[in-house]
Amino acid sequence: MTALLLTRRLRPVDLYTVDAVLAVVVGGMLCAYAALESPLHGGVREPAWVSVLVGLTIGLPLAVRRRWPVAVAVTISCAAAVALITGLIPNFAAAAPAVAIGLSFYTVAVSMPPRRSVVCAAGCLTVISLGLATTAGDLWSGGGAVGYGIVMIAPAWLIGWLIRERRALAARQGEHLIRQAATEERLRVARELHDVVAHTMSLIVVKAAVANHVAEADPREAGAALRVIEETGRNALTDIRRVLGVLREGTPYAPTPGLDELPGLAEQAAIGGVDVRLDVRREEPDGAVPESVGLAVYRIVQEAVTNVVKHAAPAACRATVTVTPGEVRVEVTDDGRRPVLPAGDGHGLTGMRERVALHGGDFRAGPRAGGGFAVTARLPYRVAA
Repeated sequence: MTALLLTRRLRPVDLYTVDAVLAVVVGGMLCAYAALESPLHGGVREPAWVSVLVGLTIGLPLAVRRRWPVAVAVTISCAAAVALITGLIPNFAAAAPAVAIGLSFYTVAVSMPPRRSVVCAAGCLTVISLGLATTAGDLWSGGGAVGYGIVMIAPAWLIGWLIRERRALAARQGEHLIRQAATEERLRVARELHDVVAHTMSLIVVKAAVANHVAEADPREAGAALRVIEETGRNALTDIRRVLGVLREGTPYAPTPGLDELPGLAEQAAIGGVDVRLDVRREEPDGAVPESVGLAVYRIVQEAVTNVVKHAAPAACRATVTVTPGEVRVEVTDDGRRPVLPAGDGHGLTGMRERVALHGGDFRAGPRAGGGFAVTARLPYRVAA
């Protein structure tokens, strides 16, 4: 049973069981044994049953110390002081009730707010010091009685306070980690939704403009544009369901896009009037790149190509992805002309930069010297042994 208690988290019933056993040991054995001791300088010795009753009065309240910590501390302190003043427990045996007092004040400090536990400790210290000072003589003076009382209470209270502070710190750190994880998850979902929506909506807007322009002159071309819009919208819904599906435990979702899905981006960009030349160079076998890195590469290329469709079409675009042992390099360039944008990055560039930073890589984006725009990224990854 002892091994079981030490290897699992104790339930409330287990804790109360331990306290009950502790109360019997401290009260029925330790304090009762101290009360059975004869006075140092002689005197009337009480009956044995009185000594046992005194010991139980001091020790048994420990059984409920977790439920009523302050009441238990006050009861034990008063009972110990009375026993010392009346001589039922000789002053040289004061260490026995000190064990019960220490346990009760540990519980007060670990379970009560510091201000309240300090007030309780000060009051009980006064009571204990009074009982010890009454028996002052060969063992200690009146001032020594106060010092002995502090020794009985302060260490146990201090240990309890330190444990309470450590638990509070651990709880705050746990809450911080939870909030941080929630924030990171929101950012991840926001990046995914931005990439999906921005890419597909750009293509849908382009094809909708084409359909609207040729609706009367060429109904067949308008119908083809509408079919592209339908297919693009269905793909977008699938991606959005996949992103939102991870927020619901047990919800199935489509496989995460990666390097193998890059050719599809080139085909979709062609719909928006951008000729994308995709070049994927692999020096590592399939499956060597972690899924998270593959997803980041896919989203970076997707966002870069989407920006070309939105801001530079019609244009020619070249996307080069080089997979080497330990890292993936991405370069997307175009020769289109873009409008002058206000200072600062948009959400798309910010999202790409965040994805690269999560993997400890490097990211650059800006106009090319000969015209057009360039996006480059380096994403390192751990090579499996």
